[in-house]
Amino acid sequence: MTDASGHAAVSLRQVDKYYGAYHALRSIDLEIASRERIVICGPSGSGKSTLIRCMNMLEVPDSGAVLIEGTRITDASREAVAALRAVGMVFQQFNLFPHKTVLENCTLAPVLLGGLSLPEAEARAISYLDKVRIGDQAGKYPGQLSGGQQQRAAIARALAMEPRILLFDEPTSALDPEMIKEVLDVMTALAGEGRTMVCVTHEMGFAREAADRILFMDQGQIIEDARPADFFAAPKSERARTFLEQILSH
Repeated sequence: MTDASGHAAVSLRQVDKYYGAYHALRSIDLEIASRERIVICGPSGSGKSTLIRCMNMLEVPDSGAVLIEGTRITDASREAVAALRAVGMVFQQFNLFPHKTVLENCTLAPVLLGGLSLPEAEARAISYLDKVRIGDQAGKYPGQLSGGQQQRAAIARALAMEPRILLFDEPTSALDPEMIKEVLDVMTALAGEGRTMVCVTHEMGFAREAADRILFMDQGQIIEDARPADFFAAPKSERARTFLEQILSH
């Protein structure tokens, strides 16, 4: 599925990324359709986070091209900056400003980058804080919230810029087990709303329930690209079979 202009939401074309001599991404080709929900999984060090961070230029590929809705964001251009506004990201470690309230965290970018007045930004932020079920925490500081509440605040902050594409980089890995479900529930609800979502996660229940496609990575390459039912029932590679056995046995 393409967007109204006929473009995929995200395209990677022959993307390579090195860290010194280490080849982190190896000639990645990937197309993610508008409103598609993708889960990226794989062993530690397989390139998952590097891949997703190339989708918003937090990591700059050494070669190849990344396109957002048809615009090459690997070009240093005004068009690339504008295209990146379509992309929101939720990080592993929340990255909230500790000296600002939850509401202030959620209004900062819409005012500074989105051109909203403060009342407009606050109204939008409150609506998204309500959506992630922490509207009653708007006046608190991040340090006063649980880890699960902080991550939901980070999701609301990303939503406040109204991105068409949402990236999640292991959003539950810093959480205690009892807090993981509350974040996954919010993400599952968001997955049903028609946004393009790309999520790096080891939460296979979420992958099975919410993903349209699962990408399995190993050694900087996408070695499986399958529907969840096919991936869980009959992974094609020995590496994926081993990974699933280890994950699902925990």
